[in-house]
Amino acid sequence: MNIQNIIRCKVSSAMISAGAPIHYDPQVRRSARIQFGDYQVNGIMTLAKNLKISPRQLAKKVLDQLNLDDLTKKIEIAGPGFINIFLNPKWLSVQIDNVLKQENLGIMPIHKQIIVIDYSSPNVAKEMHVGHLRSTIIGDAMARTLEFLGHKVIRANHIGDWGTQFGMLIAFLEEKYNKNCKNITLTDLDIFYRNARQRYDNNLEFAERSRRYVVKLQHGDEYCRKIWKQLVNITMKENQVIYDRMNVTLTHQDIMGESLYHNMMSDIISDLQTKGLARQNQGAIVVFLEKYKNNTNEIPGVIIQKKDGGYLYTTTDIACAKYRYETLNANRILYYTDSRQHQHLLQAWDIARQAGYIPESLQLEHHMFGMMLGQDGKPFQTRRGHTIKLSYLLDEAINRATKLILDKNPDIPQDKLKELARIIGIGGLKYADLSKNRTTNYVFDWDHMLSLTGNTALYIQYALTRILSIFRKIQINQEELLTATTNIVNNCEIALAVCLLQFNEIITEVAQDGMPHLMCSYLYKLAGLFSSFYEECPILYAKNKKIQQSHLRLALLTEKTLKQGLNLLGIETMESM
Repeated sequence: MNIQNIIRCKVSSAMISAGAPIHYDPQVRRSARIQFGDYQVNGIMTLAKNLKISPRQLAKKVLDQLNLDDLTKKIEIAGPGFINIFLNPKWLSVQIDNVLKQENLGIMPIHKQIIVIDYSSPNVAKEMHVGHLRSTIIGDAMARTLEFLGHKVIRANHIGDWGTQFGMLIAFLEEKYNKNCKNITLTDLDIFYRNARQRYDNNLEFAERSRRYVVKLQHGDEYCRKIWKQLVNITMKENQVIYDRMNVTLTHQDIMGESLYHNMMSDIISDLQTKGLARQNQGAIVVFLEKYKNNTNEIPGVIIQKKDGGYLYTTTDIACAKYRYETLNANRILYYTDSRQHQHLLQAWDIARQAGYIPESLQLEHHMFGMMLGQDGKPFQTRRGHTIKLSYLLDEAINRATKLILDKNPDIPQDKLKELARIIGIGGLKYADLSKNRTTNYVFDWDHMLSLTGNTALYIQYALTRILSIFRKIQINQEELLTATTNIVNNCEIALAVCLLQFNEIITEVAQDGMPHLMCSYLYKLAGLFSSFYEECPILYAKNKKIQQSHLRLALLTEKTLKQGLNLLGIETMESM
């Protein structure tokens, strides 16, 4: 059920009859205030100007042609030419009943696509840090959302598992562990990498040996490949622990590292040269992209192969796009990385399109995100200026949730305390990030994150447990409730019902724009509307059974919607608090 689309189609037809071009957007929007109705048509003014008539006169012509049947209670012209639409409570009652009969909350069928989502992307031999949080949880929320809609989603964890750092690590491990990687942890590798980097920068012999190992690795040397695989396995095994703790759906099967595309590189370089797209320039192989010409008419050259024969990230991303289209058959590819990679990705995609590796119809989208900042407005880090490990952030969230729970209930059993602290802590951490517009920086605030008031996971989780407690108290027969009918009468019921029926609109917008914060805002609004409804419309002490059942049906759909919405965000729920 997508009310906005239903109204948009009807209004569009009426506008065309009134003189609008065929593809004119009627600009049907959800109303921000109840006095403006449930939906508002905002496209009259611009159209009236083009048609050279007054907006109110045009609005009247549109209304004369508009047929919304029994969907509306009232339609009015407001201000200079807005059209306000008030939905019919009887129609809302029928739609609530229809949605309750469906397992997927009334989500409309979609044109299914194969969608690749590139997210998380940790580096091998390094522990995940706070900088990986946004890519990981935003990408995962989108994967869940698109799957729920019915698309085939391919998760791509594009890990950094190739390059010079492996030559350094192999050389370092050879000295320190005599070719044995047993009992090495990811924390060890993180330290080893920093030490190896220092030696590489200051010791010519070590640097030369490291480069030889890189060449051997890239040419399939058995010893180097063995150590390399061990390094990848150690890293991803410990990263999987992080994913599982965060309730992120990535698994070992989703790893698509840079090494996956290595065998494609040579052919791509040759093909780009044959097609005249790439040429030698000062020993390197370069593609010149005229569309990125600067103010002095200089055309930037994008290096795809260095003088020493090495490949760059651009080469990998060209191969990556080619592979995802030709092998994975992707219709749409979403990348969740920070804004610093935007031009790099655009250039790689431009080269891939010019070469004919991917068609214009393939949707390539870079869903950039801002940074997590500390209270000082600088990148979130320790007091000493060190990058915060993601495992520490999770531990701190759980510790703070534990304290919060014990302050409220010091006698809670240990097993329940542990489970609640995990759900509340991790859920609060993820929601604090997901509730912010992904394109902007935001200031991280521990106190707000675990607050029972405001737009937080805990507020919504609590609203959900409150509804469940109502059903436990009443102990109503579920089959009897599902065969009852809904009767929406007063304003609180109408507001709640309209919001419930807008779930399809919200999830469609999230899927289209890659903006999970829209779902957070929706769930927060829904939880608030249910709170108002519960205060104004008695459930436990309703006047009669029919009214109680109607109220319970609205409560039931609210519970299902809140739970599904949080699940799409990767946030767990609990039966009680």
